[in-house]
Amino acid sequence: MNPNDYFKTPNTIAQKQYEALRMYFVEDKTALEVAHAFGYTHRGFTTIVTEFTKQLKVKGPKGLFFKELSRGRKKIEDSIEDMIIELRKSYYSVEDIKVALDSKGISVAEKTIYNVIKTHGFARLPRRQKLVKKSLEPTNIKANKAASLDFTPEHFSSSSVGLLCLLPYIKDYGISDVIQASDFPQTSQISRLSSILAFVALKASNVRRYSADDLWCMDRGLGLFAGLNVLPKAAWFSSYSHNVTPAMNLKFLRALHNKWLSLGILGDTVNMDFTTIPYWGESDHLENNWSGKRTKALASMLAVLAQDADSGIIDYGNTNVLHKNESAVVLEFLDFYREDNSQNDLKYLVFDSKFTNYKNLGQLDNDGIKFITIRRRGKNIVERLNNLPKSQWKTIRVERASNKSMTISVLDEKVFLKGYDKEIRMVSITGHGKIKPATIITNDFDITTEQIVRKYARRWLVEKTVSEQIEFFISTMFHLRWSLKLISI
Repeated sequence: MNPNDYFKTPNTIAQKQYEALRMYFVEDKTALEVAHAFGYTHRGFTTIVTEFTKQLKVKGPKGLFFKELSRGRKKIEDSIEDMIIELRKSYYSVEDIKVALDSKGISVAEKTIYNVIKTHGFARLPRRQKLVKKSLEPTNIKANKAASLDFTPEHFSSSSVGLLCLLPYIKDYGISDVIQASDFPQTSQISRLSSILAFVALKASNVRRYSADDLWCMDRGLGLFAGLNVLPKAAWFSSYSHNVTPAMNLKFLRALHNKWLSLGILGDTVNMDFTTIPYWGESDHLENNWSGKRTKALASMLAVLAQDADSGIIDYGNTNVLHKNESAVVLEFLDFYREDNSQNDLKYLVFDSKFTNYKNLGQLDNDGIKFITIRRRGKNIVERLNNLPKSQWKTIRVERASNKSMTISVLDEKVFLKGYDKEIRMVSITGHGKIKPATIITNDFDITTEQIVRKYARRWLVEKTVSEQIEFFISTMFHLRWSLKLISI
């Protein structure tokens, strides 16, 4: 386009109105002539003239058609500058301040934030680990109220974008469908899927101080994970937990269990164990349970977990275990596993010596379930094993947690077990030095001794992994009392 055409054929509405008004006022053309030249109706152009005259009297000539460019740095509002200073006093970094301002819908560049901080004389912060940054003191800047996203395009900063990598797995494995079909509570603003993912977002991002709302409610990335603008505040999480019933949890667990079965990712062996969830409030209504992590008994909730040995999925959980019925938990899990599904691949249950009693072991045997557990070592048993000649022991090698192997001595025999009231297979294990022999008992007489030891040894090999899953799992159940295993990337 040449310069003459640019002025004769305006491309924008503003330019067209400017040229028409110029012809009318400067060239003294009639309104009818101008309207004909620019394609307006006579009435339409006279309206443009009237509005222009009115705006010129009220606002003056500046800003009607041409915007005056301001040179130099843009001046930010005093209220925004005060927010930046407030966050910096709480030891927020420039990136963290940017995340907080984005959550409030305030668009300020990191360079501008840095200049404000530098102008007010703040020194650079030392390099800190992520956990240290998450323990920052709360500020007086309140986060927005949580609401469902409309997913319109927008730009914002987040310190938790890695969490979004879990969403494809939650979708592909059908976890989101199971949540949506559950009976968990929801509101007009926050759906049950967003509610559950809000809990997962906190756990997966390692947020520990739930009372400090504003520290994590300002991160739009955490909110996006749950389909919200920002996560709800701590009071919402507490009230939501009280609305969740054991029946809702059980229905959800069963649906999730059937989903794992339909995907074919559950093996034939399940590891079961108890874990203690400490409670620091008024604990008169709770029993004392032994906490191996703290090496003492304390007021707590006793929870049972069932972990699939092959996939590592925590498939079942219950936090309402009491001392009087803890021995029957294994039978309750068996009922849970077999209910409402025709695909019954469960073959082995592996647990420690105090998980259930010998009578229930007999019930498992009658139900066709193989079990592998440890027999409690009495004085007479240890003395008998120590007095056996070395010729009766067999030497085998088993894997260790360091991906190496170790040599152990085993004794495979059949014994009559009181309470079980029938013969059982007992594999005694000992090593070098003054090590008390361990005794594995099982009702499987077909597999080899090496297979028995290795199957129980897998419980030792994954102990660290199980501990990490339990840390995530019991913390979530404490607030929500439901179980969800995320498939790790």
